[in-house]
Amino acid sequence: MTVRLYDTQAQALRDFVPLDPGNVTMYVCGPTVQSGPHIGHLRAALGFDILRRWLEHRFGRVTFVRNVTDIDDKVLANATDGEPWWALAYRMELEFSRAYAEIGIAAPTYEPRATGSIPQMIELIELLIARGHAYRAPDGSGDVYFDVRSWREYGALTHQSVDAMEAATDADPRGKRDPHDFALWKGAKPGEPADAVWSAPWGAGRPGWHIECSAMSRRYLGAEFDIHGGGLDLRFPHHENELAQSTAAGDAFARYWVHNGLVTVDGQKMSKSLGNVALAADALATRDPLVVRYALGAAHYRSSLDVSDRAFDEAEAALDRIQGFLQRVLRYAGADPAVLVHSALPDAFVAAMDDDLGVPQALAVLHETVRAGNAAIDADDAAAIDAARAVNAMLTALGLERAQAAEAVVAGPEQAALDALVQTMIVQRADARATKDWAAADRIREAIAAAGIALEDTTDGTHWSLSPAQTTPPRGADGAEPRTKENR
Repeated sequence: MTVRLYDTQAQALRDFVPLDPGNVTMYVCGPTVQSGPHIGHLRAALGFDILRRWLEHRFGRVTFVRNVTDIDDKVLANATDGEPWWALAYRMELEFSRAYAEIGIAAPTYEPRATGSIPQMIELIELLIARGHAYRAPDGSGDVYFDVRSWREYGALTHQSVDAMEAATDADPRGKRDPHDFALWKGAKPGEPADAVWSAPWGAGRPGWHIECSAMSRRYLGAEFDIHGGGLDLRFPHHENELAQSTAAGDAFARYWVHNGLVTVDGQKMSKSLGNVALAADALATRDPLVVRYALGAAHYRSSLDVSDRAFDEAEAALDRIQGFLQRVLRYAGADPAVLVHSALPDAFVAAMDDDLGVPQALAVLHETVRAGNAAIDADDAAAIDAARAVNAMLTALGLERAQAAEAVVAGPEQAALDALVQTMIVQRADARATKDWAAADRIREAIAAAGIALEDTTDGTHWSLSPAQTTPPRGADGAEPRTKENR
């Protein structure tokens, strides 16, 4: 068993060997909650959810920490007289949690808020000052900065020299020795809310952004842990600064750095100025959450992902094919849900996931198993049941298990009544087709589709199943579009 991950610092694939083979430790930078989540936030969280699931499959346990930055310049800027910063932060945090849960992202083991670990941040800053790697601003403002030139390893993550870096813009430069020095503590300023200030040995104020994650990862995972994750845009300066301050304090810190790729919308970078920021709420209001999960998780986590209507349509069609196959197997096996009990994962699927979380290659294995399973049903071969079990196991590994959609086999009076109505319409459609009344056949088919019901014409009759709202025509078992008036 060898899992390989691309380590940003090493700039290479590395065999993943956790400190404790029975408990993988993982810290991921969570949201700054000044506003609600967009698609990029969902994509990032989903990538690490899939990684977590796979590491749990491989190692049994993952202690997963994802923080919430609830005190920040942006949070303060977006607060109003009617909604103070802490209320805004909590409301936005709930929006993130709802969006994550809706697409099946598991809750972290721990989800600390920055404001809950300020004593640990102060302790870490004091240690950096004592070691000569941080200093108080000489103007008495209460600011404390990390002295980047005091730490020879600064730049180790992104492989840059200090002089080649952009100057730090995270704080007022009023007391800096060097433009590249970054804020560990920001002294209180006139006009800022009194409840956004904490006491510290060097003066009242609040923590800088970078010190938060160093303190929280240390508190919840220890001085050394396995994986530090986040978006590609966090490599510099955020993660570079985290690495510097933690190692300067004497901590070994993260052993592997894993970063996910960014999101574009219709080929363009998301930007408020372009007006193309794709909000998570908008996507989830118009698409099935499982479709959103599939669309955002189908690309390799390190690649750039372009979000478009076409990407969601393709995800919906893919899930429909998977669900259609599972429902065909249930009918083939006498509608016994027990046939979907998990089997072992296919070797090719495991190899793809072990190789730097190769989800695109893993999905290819899944869809090939669906194709083979459909062919087995057509040949009246019981191998279809084995294929369905493998498909179910792969869906669960990817967090797509809701695609099983067992509505078609649910018993009860409601199901019986619905089945009677749909079967009547199926007979009417068959009669219309037999008399070549194509217009009537199409009207019946369209009425059935508008009700969220998919039809499958097979050699042993027409079967129906509940399906997500269709944006593409229902497809047969082989993925071909059903015959209609326009394509007969």
